[in-house]
Amino acid sequence: MIRKLKSGEYRLYSRKTDPKTGKRRNLGTFASRAAAEKHEREVQYFKRH
Repeated sequence: MIRKLKSGEYRLYSRKTDPKTGKRRNLGTFASRAAAEKHEREVQYFKRH
C-alpha cells in the first residue's frame, strides 16, 4: 500500500496491520511513486521466495 505524504514523498506500508501496534508497518519512504512501486514488487518477490 503506497500513500503520498504531505512532504510530497511516497511511503510504502504493509498491507496487514502490525499486531503489536495496531498500525501498518512502514516499509520505506521514496521520492517518487515509481520507486515505491518498484520496491513493493521487490518486497512481494521476497515474501514468496
